Amino acid sequence: MLSTFTMKFQSQIAVIALLLCFFLSCGQLVTKQAGGSLNFLVVGDWGRKGLYNQSQVAYQMGRIAEDLDVDFIISTGDNFYEDGLTGVADPSFLQSFSQIYTAKSLQKPWYAVLGNHDYRGDVLAQLDPVLKEIDNRWHCQRSFTLKYNLCTLPSVSANDIECPSAAELYFVDTTPFVDKYWEIPNEDTYDWRGVTPRDIYLRRQLQDLEKALKISKATWKIVIGHHTLRSVGEHGDTEELVQQMLPILEEFKVDLYINGHDHCLEHIKSLTSPIQFLTSGGGSKAWRGMKKDADMNGVEMYYDGQGFMVMKITQKNLHAIFYDIEGNIIHELEMSKNHTNLWAKKSSN
Repeated sequence: MLSTFTMKFQSQIAVIALLLCFFLSCGQLVTKQAGGSLNFLVVGDWGRKGLYNQSQVAYQMGRIAEDLDVDFIISTGDNFYEDGLTGVADPSFLQSFSQIYTAKSLQKPWYAVLGNHDYRGDVLAQLDPVLKEIDNRWHCQRSFTLKYNLCTLPSVSANDIECPSAAELYFVDTTPFVDKYWEIPNEDTYDWRGVTPRDIYLRRQLQDLEKALKISKATWKIVIGHHTLRSVGEHGDTEELVQQMLPILEEFKVDLYINGHDHCLEHIKSLTSPIQFLTSGGGSKAWRGMKKDADMNGVEMYYDGQGFMVMKITQKNLHAIFYDIEGNIIHELEMSKNHTNLWAKKSSN
């Protein structure tokens, strides 16, 4: 066991490193070799110690992941309910993560963003590398980028060539954008360490995202955050993101925005740009219903229940598949960079 002093020291070093990484726009480069596809799962709003059907969703994730041979799993946030983690020694990390997602096929990297419920606890705990020592799958940062080489080339380092075909995934910390979390008095307490002053933090995050998208030559550009941009679920659209972040995504022709927050599965297409809005927030508690007077424009699919999403990407094609708690396909989205057409295909089930 690590001593209290050692854990505190490591936590302090981790905070410094994470802050440096954020302000230096650090990213993570992952390469895929020789013609394979990039395959990953997306699940959100899950951490309930197996309750509210979390274990059943986890079982189906393991089954599908084995068939697909996934490269990694993405968590769209609200990783631990109701109030995040109390610290790096919180047993909820094991009870809601390590002891739930036990399938061999899920023993891959988990790339997680923070949700609003995560900010209600010790937010630095989820960012602490001590958790990676407990379970080496865990990768959680405020904002980061995955760059994935999709070229069908001999096995070479990504530093040796400039691959003309790539998928880039941009993970964004959306909770600090939402005004109501900052209201005083507030029924909930949020851990804003590392975020204040808020205006500087938000401005830098938007600037870093804009800069990365501007210079990107990726075939596929995908942005991931916890909060919705477009949703007809209980929370609906997140107006702060619609006003501040959506114009950047539209300007630089982002293909997908993927989120959680609403405890459902959704596909909504933009009527003003190529962006497809995909919600995967059905990792546990769901069935909250549709938002009253929801804007139904562009809605391709809304499923008010538990489940997850699979993404398969190649140089020319992207295929998203939504699964329910029984492992049934409930919706599919296919995109091609060879053609201008884009379509959504529903299962015949």
